[in-house]
Amino acid sequence: MTESFKMDAPVTDRRLDDMVQGLVGAPLDRPEGPLKVTGQATYANEWQVEGMVHGVMVRAPGNSGHVVLTNRDVVAAMPGVLSVIQDDRLLRNPAQGTANEAPIQGPHHAAYMGQLIAVVVAESFEQARHAAQCLQVTLENAEVVAVDPDTAALEPQEGQALDQGDLDAAMRDAAYAVDVTYTTPSHSSAAMEPHASIASWEGEDLTLRGSYQMLKYNRNELADSLGIHPDRVRVLSPYVGGGFGSKLGLSPEAVAAAIAAREVGRPVSVALQRQQVFEATMRRSETRQRIRLAADAEGRLTGLGHDARISNLPGETFAEPVLQASHFLYSGQNRRMSMDLARLHRLCAGSVRAPGEAVGVTVLESAMDELAYKIGMDPVELRRRNIPDKDPESGKAFSSRRFREALDSGAEAFGWADRPGVKERREGEWLIGYGMASAARVNVLMESQARVSLTPQGKAVVQTDMTDIGTGTYAILGQIAGEMLGLPREDVEVVLGDTDLPPSSGSGGSWGASSSGTSVYLACQAIRRQLAERLQVSEPDLTLKDGSATFDNRTRSLVEILQGDEIVKLGHVQPGDTSQAVRQATFGAYFAEVAVHAASGETRVRRMHGSFAAGRILNAKTARSQCLGGMIFGIGMALEEELAFDPRDGHVANHNLAEYHIPVNADVPQMTVELLEERDDWANPMQAKGIGELGICGAAAAIVNAIHNATGVRVRDYPATLDKVIAGM
Repeated sequence: MTESFKMDAPVTDRRLDDMVQGLVGAPLDRPEGPLKVTGQATYANEWQVEGMVHGVMVRAPGNSGHVVLTNRDVVAAMPGVLSVIQDDRLLRNPAQGTANEAPIQGPHHAAYMGQLIAVVVAESFEQARHAAQCLQVTLENAEVVAVDPDTAALEPQEGQALDQGDLDAAMRDAAYAVDVTYTTPSHSSAAMEPHASIASWEGEDLTLRGSYQMLKYNRNELADSLGIHPDRVRVLSPYVGGGFGSKLGLSPEAVAAAIAAREVGRPVSVALQRQQVFEATMRRSETRQRIRLAADAEGRLTGLGHDARISNLPGETFAEPVLQASHFLYSGQNRRMSMDLARLHRLCAGSVRAPGEAVGVTVLESAMDELAYKIGMDPVELRRRNIPDKDPESGKAFSSRRFREALDSGAEAFGWADRPGVKERREGEWLIGYGMASAARVNVLMESQARVSLTPQGKAVVQTDMTDIGTGTYAILGQIAGEMLGLPREDVEVVLGDTDLPPSSGSGGSWGASSSGTSVYLACQAIRRQLAERLQVSEPDLTLKDGSATFDNRTRSLVEILQGDEIVKLGHVQPGDTSQAVRQATFGAYFAEVAVHAASGETRVRRMHGSFAAGRILNAKTARSQCLGGMIFGIGMALEEELAFDPRDGHVANHNLAEYHIPVNADVPQMTVELLEERDDWANPMQAKGIGELGICGAAAAIVNAIHNATGVRVRDYPATLDKVIAGM
């Protein structure tokens, strides 16, 4: 029996508030944690499959031209080599998130340097790698193509355009105005686990053990790429060693492994080398963003403009949605926004760590800081004064919003009242500064299904193809089921990452916990109703705790009630009218203290605080960890992270973790997180909202704003490396 629910109206009964097991919201450990830290969790490329051989991908040496393997026969005859495969079905680019169909295929024409255009299969990994290195690739009839966003042809994104009121007049008549342009570089997801797949066939049926985030889409993408029916494909992904968007869609190694396994008649493992991960998976687009802010004498915005330029490969439809939060975060009746897409022959741009707001809010918050200093106003107060009563463009109400509370509580927790003036505080050779920024991220509910079984032994099993990419899905889904069914956490088994299970929302867009969690909630609600029917009481009068049911001043164990039966329910949630009726978003605020060396310009983040409101918190520990991770991303964005492209041919120059700098332990100071109590009846029946990406959306701005407070230097070209800081000093 399926418990289906479409989110067409707010759910105000807040049933989770009535449960008594005490699991939801508790800071519980992740149940799979011990397996991961002891090396017992099996990741995609760690499966030992009988008869398995190895494939190594081969890259294009340029960004244009027809691909020719000039010594293919020689390589095919090398020791241990089983096949050298160049197939029309190989992927040119990874699939975008929720693509649900094959991405662009056909490797015989290079689109960017580093594109994966062939695979060499051999008995051992070493033989395959050596043969792949020996394969000579030439590009015939190559053309000169655009690799520089400053000179590439631009395509206006009409769906992103907004012109409301008269921004030019607002800027002209403003008591205070800011018109600034910021740039942000490309970023790599840089997940710890490289992309890897093991493909094996049994007759016409394919099993792929892969590292992916959204299995129901990935199965369809793989089937479409191969030209087979999705029912013939099973994808297994119980553990994912990080994704950050790069594993939302199918990647080249999966299709290569499947094609190779079919050709050689044996299971094939294909794992991308670290350099290939940087060169041929998803990058975040670089951006150029112009912000215009017009304010009256009291600091209230009368105009807001946000114009952006981003890039992607020819043929790709994804465009980094940098304007998302600018539409609703602040007031201002005169508004103009636009976005242009530059077509470049660099690796594919796609979703990376909070696409859109991560860079869009960061730049907007940098410009807001500039306006605050121009007015001579506390940056927190400027933001307070410009919180709109309703969506400033559509007029829709906010479903819930504790933005002001996040600003106020964050400022108090950090000690913002003690902030120094610009270049006012010094400790020896170090200049000390405070900075802050707002956080905002859109909230989304996605269709999701889960099956929950209440066994005759009074225990529960949760099954869904949902993935855990390090975010705590195993913990959260078990907590929801345990709370609803009155079971200790250890009496709930959670099974994930298998397309034979009910299709979930997948992990992405910060919708995973609330969407897949709602499907578990619905299935458990149906189980509760059936238990109530057996006991001849109404479901709201039934209290479940520690494996027992209390009703009418009586208590019976679940085992006794079930009498050897198993109750199985399928929960199915779909987004509905609430996604359009109101403005749904999450909010927060960051506060940072930095020390900048007066002689070198080196910046060290000394402490950082974040206050966040994201509906009902399902697990205080995993939610806090997500926010900490987002703030650490912010440190990287502010000070270190940058994909460097060769201006001659567009190839990635720093395609490894030695040269692509991300924060390490020594870069991360003491950080604190406050999670504000909130319920959003419009979001889903659990009143929960996404939190995974909220922690990054604006975090970098707090740090760069603090650099200005310490030194008086405005760095408008992210990241704020010491050469840029010292140049201003």
